[in-house]
Amino acid sequence: MIDLFYWTTPNGHKITMFLEEAGLPYRLHGVNIGKGDQFRPEFLAIAPNNRIPAIVDNAPADGGEPVSLFESGAILLYLADKTGKLIPQDLRGRNDCLQWLFWQMAGLGPMAGQNHHFVQYAPEKIPYAIERYVKETGRLYAVLNKRLADREFIAGDYSIADIACYPWVLYHENQQQDLANFPHVARWLAAIAARPATQRAYARAAEVNPSAAKISEEDKKVLFGQDASTVKPG
Repeated sequence: MIDLFYWTTPNGHKITMFLEEAGLPYRLHGVNIGKGDQFRPEFLAIAPNNRIPAIVDNAPADGGEPVSLFESGAILLYLADKTGKLIPQDLRGRNDCLQWLFWQMAGLGPMAGQNHHFVQYAPEKIPYAIERYVKETGRLYAVLNKRLADREFIAGDYSIADIACYPWVLYHENQQQDLANFPHVARWLAAIAARPATQRAYARAAEVNPSAAKISEEDKKVLFGQDASTVKPG
């Protein structure tokens, strides 16, 4: 059994998408990041960066003590290796998949995240910042569009590379990206949205965040007001 500590963000959705695809049993634990649940000691014990998602695998492959992990990319890779699913098993295929997983973690996620912040949430609209991140997000969409021009999914067969990217591209309108400019991405996005496991994963979001309410001003203080003092001494 996997314990998944989760909130309804792109990085959270990655893990429910994988678990539903792989058919792994899991328990969902809501971590309301707008209310500060990510600072609870029991959560920090498994996720010292005070970010979701995190997991505890109560039945690791080595038969030892439970394994806890944070960082969505690391979790996806761990689960793929645990199950032998959603990652190519040959040397070249595996590393092709992994380079696109890291591309998402280092590029698409952070750039789209900053795009979201300055376009949607920043109290002051800063034209330079908005233009910077909207343009870079567009460049990354173009890279993905080119990659998908001659293949159904990012690494050939459906994999953790697709699972990592999908939840971020799903919010393309909020990122000021027009999918008419990226037809291969649009086709890919629709194909993943139609998968039953994707639909089940997103349906589970309502269990922990039924209202899917907009971020309040108080939530913003918790989410965007963190600095070094946020990290409490052990």
